[in-house]
Formats: sequence, C-alpha cells, structure tokens
Amino acid sequence: MSDPRGPAPAVRVVGMTKRYGRLSALEGVTFSVQPGEVLGVIGPNGAGKTTLFECLSGVRPATAGALLCDGRVMDAAARSALLFYLPDAITPWPAQPVGWVLDYTLGFLRGRAALRDEVVESLGLWPLMGAPIGSLSKGERKRALLAVGLLAPQPVLLIDEPFDGLDLRQSREAARALRSHAERGRTLVVSVHQIVEAARLCHRFVLLSEGRVRGEGTFEDLRALARSAAPPQAGVPADLEEVFLALT
Repeated sequence: MSDPRGPAPAVRVVGMTKRYGRLSALEGVTFSVQPGEVLGVIGPNGAGKTTLFECLSGVRPATAGALLCDGRVMDAAARSALLFYLPDAITPWPAQPVGWVLDYTLGFLRGRAALRDEVVESLGLWPLMGAPIGSLSKGERKRALLAVGLLAPQPVLLIDEPFDGLDLRQSREAARALRSHAERGRTLVVSVHQIVEAARLCHRFVLLSEGRVRGEGTFEDLRALARSAAPPQAGVPADLEEVFLALT
C-alpha cells in the first residue's frame, strides 16, 4: 500500500548546543537529513543522542542552534508539524489497550489511517490489540510504540533506540518495517547504540561522541574519512564498528 502523504522535506540541524553550566551535553552539532532516508545517529551511552532528539523536538530547550526545513528556520509550531518524537522507555496510557492507543493516534492526531492494518501486521501486534499497554513486556511495548510512530502524521519521525528490548528476529522485522516506510517517502532519524543494528537499517550515519559530531555520511564516506585520518600503516576499517572506533 502506498503512503497517503507526500515525501518529507529536506532538514538541516545547525549548531545545536546544550549546556548545563560548564557541562556541554551537545556542542555545535550540525548535520543534514535527506528526504526519505533512514539516518542513524550512533554513539555510546552518554554521547548526547537523547539530548539531541529532545532539543530537536522541543522537549528540552537548546542553548543554541537551529532546525531548518527547506532552508527556513523552524519555530515551535513548525517543529510540531514536522517532527514526531518517539522516546525510549515510556509507557503512555498504561491502562488502555494497544488497539485504543493506535486508534487514538489515528483519530486525535489525524494519523495515517490507510496504513493501520499493514503496520499492525508488520510489527506482529494482532495478538496484543486487546492488551493494556502497561501489561506488555518491554519488547511488546516497544513494538506498540513503533506502530504509534509509524502511524503518526508528521513527515519526519525521530525514534530513540528502536530496537531496545527486541530479540534478533523482532529487530529484523522492525528494521524491515521501518525501511519500508522510508522507501515510500517517510524520513526516519533513529538513535542507536547497537552499531550492528544501525548498519542493517540506516542509509547514512551521524557519528556522535561526547556531544560532538565526529563524522557524517554513508558507510563508504565514513570509511574514507577514517582511512584519511589513520596513520599510513593502519588497515582499512572493515565495518561500521571499526569506522566508529577510528573516528571517535
């Protein structure tokens, strides 16, 4: 089934900075997001990934920086229309069943109703539709929340740790569902600390370490950057993990 919405616009993050007194959680973070791609923001715990997503979505005020869409600076209202942020480890409406939560997303939020059954099927949610969100296991809740994000109307979806709590099979199924939506024009920005999962899902990457961008691009772009920064006797990084270690 095709996506009823048009393709997402181009987005650019410029100089995003978040400081707490002398502590800098983000410092001058700048990168671009291409329409219809899955962009992976990868880095270890504490790299600033969640803080970045909170600043982009407006959940947390940034100290400095801007979010641009098609070259225009986004104010709070424009960000709300552009971005849907799906945090990690949340339990919204814990007493309500999964089916109610999805229908709420479609009704109140004016979500993507034409995709409801496809999303439920792709994430294996049919057996859980009558179960309260609060009664679900960590992995089941993650799949239900991924469905909420995929059904939300905004063209750009920010997902913090999409595979947390999922086993190998579920992670691959979720990655397949996310890529399918990107192929039809939805733009996804995901924060991932499991680099193997990021390599499987994402088209391009932003390497984040200690609140700073250490590299941006495709795997081949980043591998070339790592090779140019390494001493002559160093070998060529073989995978994304080696590239990340070389650049951070």
